[in-house]
Amino acid sequence: MAQPPKHCGTREHMGAGKAIAVLTSGGDAQGMNAAVRAVVRVGIYTGAKVYFVHEGYQGLVDGGDNIKEATWESVSMMLQLGGTVIGSARCQDFRTREGRLKAARNLVKRGITNLCVIGGDGSLTGADTFRAEWSSLLAELLKMGGITAEEAKKSSYLNIVGMVGSIDNDFCGTDMTIGTDSALHRIMEIVDAITTTAQSHQRTFVLEVMGRHCGYLALITSLACGADWVFIPESPPEDGWEDHLCRRLTETRLGGSRLNIIIVAEGAIDRHGKAITSDEVKDLVVKRLGYDTRVTILGHVQRGGTPSAFDRILGSRMGVEAVMALLEGTPDTPACVVSLSGNQAVRLPLMECVQVTKDVTTAMNERRFDDAVKLRGRSFQNNWNVYKLLAHIRPPSTKSGYTLAVLNVGAPAAGMNAAVRSTVRIGLIHGHRMLAVHDGFEGLAFGKVEDISWEKVGGWTGLGGSKLGTKRTLPKKYFEEISSTISTFGIHGLIIIGGFEAFIGSLELMEGRAKFEELCIPICVIPATVSNNVPGSDFSIGADTALNTITTTCDRIKQSAAGTKRRVFIIETMGGYCGYLATMAGLAGGADAAYIFEEHFSIHDLQINVEHLTEKMKTTVKRGLVLRNEHCNENYTTDFIYNLYTEEGKGVFDCRKNVLGHMQQGGAPTPFDRNFGTKMGAKSVAWITGKIKECSRHGRIFANTADSACLLGMRKRSLVFQPLTELKEQTDFEHRIPKEQWWLKLRPILKILAKYNIELDTSEKALMEHVRQKRISQESSM
Repeated sequence: MAQPPKHCGTREHMGAGKAIAVLTSGGDAQGMNAAVRAVVRVGIYTGAKVYFVHEGYQGLVDGGDNIKEATWESVSMMLQLGGTVIGSARCQDFRTREGRLKAARNLVKRGITNLCVIGGDGSLTGADTFRAEWSSLLAELLKMGGITAEEAKKSSYLNIVGMVGSIDNDFCGTDMTIGTDSALHRIMEIVDAITTTAQSHQRTFVLEVMGRHCGYLALITSLACGADWVFIPESPPEDGWEDHLCRRLTETRLGGSRLNIIIVAEGAIDRHGKAITSDEVKDLVVKRLGYDTRVTILGHVQRGGTPSAFDRILGSRMGVEAVMALLEGTPDTPACVVSLSGNQAVRLPLMECVQVTKDVTTAMNERRFDDAVKLRGRSFQNNWNVYKLLAHIRPPSTKSGYTLAVLNVGAPAAGMNAAVRSTVRIGLIHGHRMLAVHDGFEGLAFGKVEDISWEKVGGWTGLGGSKLGTKRTLPKKYFEEISSTISTFGIHGLIIIGGFEAFIGSLELMEGRAKFEELCIPICVIPATVSNNVPGSDFSIGADTALNTITTTCDRIKQSAAGTKRRVFIIETMGGYCGYLATMAGLAGGADAAYIFEEHFSIHDLQINVEHLTEKMKTTVKRGLVLRNEHCNENYTTDFIYNLYTEEGKGVFDCRKNVLGHMQQGGAPTPFDRNFGTKMGAKSVAWITGKIKECSRHGRIFANTADSACLLGMRKRSLVFQPLTELKEQTDFEHRIPKEQWWLKLRPILKILAKYNIELDTSEKALMEHVRQKRISQESSM
C-alpha cells in the first residue's frame, strides 16, 4: 500500500524502554478484545514492551503467571471474538490497601509504569485511586524491603489511561462505550424474531433489557423497533401512567396493528422511586385489556456474541489513542479516558467523567429526573425527545395546511424505511398532509403519489430495502411533468432520502427553479447509501448495515481457512469510487491490505504487500485477508490482484477470491441505521416546516434562496443542514465522492495493526477536553 504523507516526528521509537500493561475489569463487553489487540500491537510498534494482565485486578494483585508479556501473534484472530480473551473478574482484594501494595510491587518488579484499564466506572475509579496512592505505595514497599531504591526510582510515577467497556453506555462524557452497539445488535435480533411470533398470535410482548442505572439500551431499542412504550430509570412516567399506557396500546390495536411491544429497562422506576417490573406491566395489560401478553427477559444474551463492526473499530481506535496518551503522559497529566465524540477521538479527565456519571445517579435518587436526562448528554436528550414525539403525541385535529412529499432516490439502503416512517409520523404530528412518492423522481414526474397514513408506516423500522421503491433516474428531463405533479398535489416541501443521485437530482431541481416556479419549494436531502459517498455527511443511512454484512462475511471466510493453512483471501467490496466500506471493513476484519481509489497504489506497492504476506506465513498466523474496493483501479482488477498473489505466493500460500456483490445492499438494518434514520427523518421535518413558514407570502410558498435546499448531514459532533450549492465546491462529481473524507485518517491505523512500519499521523492530536464544557456543546448521532 502507498505510504501516507509524513506529518510528524517518529512514533516508532517513542515507546522504547517503556512497558505497558493492559487489563479488562468488571462486566465483559464485546469489542474489549479489539481494544486489547490494538494496545498490544500499537505498543509493540512504538517499541514498548506490552504485558497482558489476566483476570483483571485480581491478576494484578496475584501476579505470577497472570502478568505475561504479549507478542504480535498472541492477539491474532481475537478481533471477532466476544467477551474478553484475557479474562475479567470482580476483585475485592484490590479495594484494600494491602491488595494495592501487592499490585504495585508486581508492576515495579517488571518495570511497568503505564497501565491501560478497560472497564466500567468502578474499574476506572479503582485505577485512579491506585495512581493517587502510587508514591506512598512505593515508599511503603521500599521501607518493607519489597523493592529496591533503584526500582523505586525507575518507577517513580504511574500513567493511567482508561477505555470504557460497558454494554449499558452508562459512562458520561463518551457517546458510545465499547460493547453498547453489539448489545443493541443482540437485542434487535431478538426483537425482530419476537415481532414475527407476536404478529401471528396478536400478542403483547414485554421485553426487559439490561440497564440498572441507565436506560440507553431500552431507549434506543424502543426507537429502533418502534415500541409502544419504554420505561427508563432516568425519566419515570407521570403518575397515572397505567391509564395512558393502556390507552396507547388500545389505539395501536385499533389502528390495525397485530402486536404491541413494551420495553422495560431492568432499573425502571416510577416517580416515587418504586421499581416497575416487567411482570407488573404484564399483569396490568392482562387485567385491564385482556391481551395475550408474554414477558421475555433478555439477560446475559446481551453481553454475548461477536462484536459489531462499530465496536471493533471503536475498540481499535480507542486502543491506538490509549497508547499515545500513555506514552505522552507526564507526572502532571491527570488520568484520562479515551472516548469517541461524534466520530472524533477525544481524551477526557477520568475523574470528571466519573463525577458526572455519579451526578446522574444522585439526580435520580433525589427525584431530579429532568437533570438526570440532561446530565446524560445531548445525544441521550435528543433520543428521548424523538421517542416522546413518536410514541406519546397524537396527530392534532387541526391541520397546518401544508403538504410534504417524501421519496427515495438511488440504490436501496437499509434504514431508508426507518427514515420514511419517522418523516411521515413527525409530519403528521406537525399537522401536515403527508404524501409518499413511489419510484423516485420518475414517480414524481408520472404522478405515482399517494397519501400516507400513520398506520401505513407501522413496523417499517426493521425492514431492509425501500418500501416506496427507488430509482436512479434524474429529474432534469422531467421538469415539466414534476412541476405539474407538484401543483396538482399542492406539494409545499420535498424530503428526498437517497444516495449520490438524490444529491445531484436536488441540485438539478434547484437549477430548474429559474424556469419553473413550482420547483421553488424547500428541499431537504437525507443521505442514504451503502457507499457513504454523499458530500456533507460523515455517515449515510445504510453504510453501517453494509459494513456489518461485509465484516460478518469476512469472519466466515477467514474461519473457512482454519483447517487449511497458508491461505489468502481477496475480497471485493462495493462503494463505487468511495473506499469507505473497504477501509472500515479492513479495520473491523483485521485485513492485511485494503486497496481504494482515494489512495493511489502501484505495482511496487502490490509487490510489497505480497512480500509482507509471505513473511506473515512464516509465523504462527497462517491466514491473509485483502480487501479491494470495486473501482479502486481500472487495470488492477480483482482478477489481476488474485492472479498476481497466486503467482507470487506459489509454494508459500494459495489464494481464493470473493466478490460480495448485492448482499451488501440487503438485510435488515442495524440498530445504528434504524436510529440514525429515525432521528434524521424527525430533524428534517422540523427544519422543512420552519422553512415553509419562512417562505410563505400571502398563502403562497416561494423558496428561491440557496438555503432553502439543504442536505442534513452528520458532521463531526452534530447534525447540520448545509445548502446544496455550498456542497458543490466540496464534491468530485466525476468520481461521485466528497473531496475530503474523514475516514482516510484511519488508514494508517489499519496498516500499523497489519504490521507495516509507517508513520502514524497524529497531526490531529486528541487534546484533553473537559466534560462540563462538552455537556453544553455536544450533539451527536447516537
